[in-house]
Amino acid sequence: MAVDPVTTAASNPWANAAATTKDADKAGLNYDSFLKLLIAQMKNQDPTDPMDASEQMSQLASFSQVEQTIQTNAHLRSMLQAEALTRAGDLVGKYVQSADDKVMGKVKEVEVYSDGVIVLTENNDKVLLQAGVVISDNPIVKTTPGDTAGGSTDGSGDDTTG
Repeated sequence: MAVDPVTTAASNPWANAAATTKDADKAGLNYDSFLKLLIAQMKNQDPTDPMDASEQMSQLASFSQVEQTIQTNAHLRSMLQAEALTRAGDLVGKYVQSADDKVMGKVKEVEVYSDGVIVLTENNDKVLLQAGVVISDNPIVKTTPGDTAGGSTDGSGDDTTG
């Protein structure tokens, strides 16, 4: 089976880290509904032709597996959220340049949301972490469109854009 390595989660590891448990709520509702239906079926079944016990166990096992999968996903989601918070803390003190090259500066604060991460610069400019954003340990110097030297203007010749 071919797997596409470029996904939203791969390009932005913070996206959906704190996603809601809407799927768990839906499945819980379905599981509860299934149990109510099963009990009603058992109460109202024909005593001369009862439900096959192996089929009943198979149904219960299937729903139990679904419930376990949902719980596993919830634990993985919380681990992703913890990792996102750790990574976000590592960005403080680094330099950022927005994808559209309009905002750049030193990161003073990081805000983690369920749908992404926003870094706040020392000038109180906000940058959404997404594809094209540059993060650097060194100050990022804005180059003009005609500048072919690229990188820094301090004479060192080091490219400071990443």
